[in-house]
Amino acid sequence: MNDTLALFGFSTTPLELISFALAVTTVLLNIRQNHWAWLFSIASSATYAVVFFDARLYGDSGLQLVFIAASIWGWWQWLRGAGETKLVVTRLGRAGWIRALLGWGAAFLALSWFLANYTNTDVPHMDGFLTAGSLVGQLLLARKKVENWHVWVIVDVLYVGLYVFKDLHVTAVLYAVFVVLAVRGLRAWSALAKALP
Repeated sequence: MNDTLALFGFSTTPLELISFALAVTTVLLNIRQNHWAWLFSIASSATYAVVFFDARLYGDSGLQLVFIAASIWGWWQWLRGAGETKLVVTRLGRAGWIRALLGWGAAFLALSWFLANYTNTDVPHMDGFLTAGSLVGQLLLARKKVENWHVWVIVDVLYVGLYVFKDLHVTAVLYAVFVVLAVRGLRAWSALAKALP
């Protein structure tokens, strides 16, 4: 599954292509608030963990394992809601924004320090920053907060550059598609949040 092949002038692997397809399906289902998105997220995360490990993106590789756990939790949240109340799309308040940004910053510092000191990655700070942001985005998505899409737009734009740098061109294309889908998700979920009483 990791034999290199050429596709439209890019080198890739069958595993990266499978991961690509699973990830696009995940985001399309997330936009529609379809709970099956979480199953595709689990499968995509499992395959991308291997792809990223091979590229020495250890933060991203480890993140995929966290995504699997977060996807199980997110699936539960979307199916069960908060107690007897169905989970609906809402916006973060000021305190929620502050917690999200502080969490992103703290996770970035811890992850980039760990990656710089305990791995052979050549991009510890970018890997740490984007891994931390992805964790925040995933948690906000699981709670159906509109702002998850803001986080994904920022993270996905930066990931495009990182994956080009790491010669993961197919994944860079995927993250460019993710930027477009995140903007689409932001519009769709913003409309849903405005429609709430």
